[in-house]
Amino acid sequence: MADPKRLIVGITGGSGAHLGLRLLEVLAPTSWEIHLVITQAGRKVIEHETGRDARSLADLASVVHAPDDLFAPIASGSYLTHGMVVVPCSMKTLAGIAAGFADNLLLRSADVCLKERRRLVLVARESPLSLIQIENMRRVTQAGAVVLPPVLTMYTRPTTIDEVVDQIVGKVLDLLSVDGEVGRRWG
Repeated sequence: MADPKRLIVGITGGSGAHLGLRLLEVLAPTSWEIHLVITQAGRKVIEHETGRDARSLADLASVVHAPDDLFAPIASGSYLTHGMVVVPCSMKTLAGIAAGFADNLLLRSADVCLKERRRLVLVARESPLSLIQIENMRRVTQAGAVVLPPVLTMYTRPTTIDEVVDQIVGKVLDLLSVDGEVGRRWG
């Protein structure tokens, strides 16, 4: 079975909306079919942190799904996708994924990726971490997800926030095996 050029991007209410926005900007001109799900809290954070209306992100995706639409195709394992990234991933969303509590489309899509052994990248956004959060990260990692906290990489000597954001987005693309030269590589 050929790997479809279809990705799911979830945006939650964790701080770091610029990361999700930049990922969508990088993916938009590619041949990837992007399925976007933004939680209610994610919409508020996008508007607060970026000054943009969350609806404006629809132009950067192929398909936008309502977070409560459990009949969307991405809710089913028979709908083939390459994988999913949740960027930023709030601790509430991480806990839901760790517990298998798929009560909305974002959580259900993540659950599908885990059960179908598809790539799931969670850009977990919180600091400092409690033991409960660390345990949830352990659980999702054991289930097959990759937890990617948006950690600064100083070896690139960033001088702008955009450079920091691009470095993290570049790591997300690498983990999803999506071509894209964003950020600087060592060597």
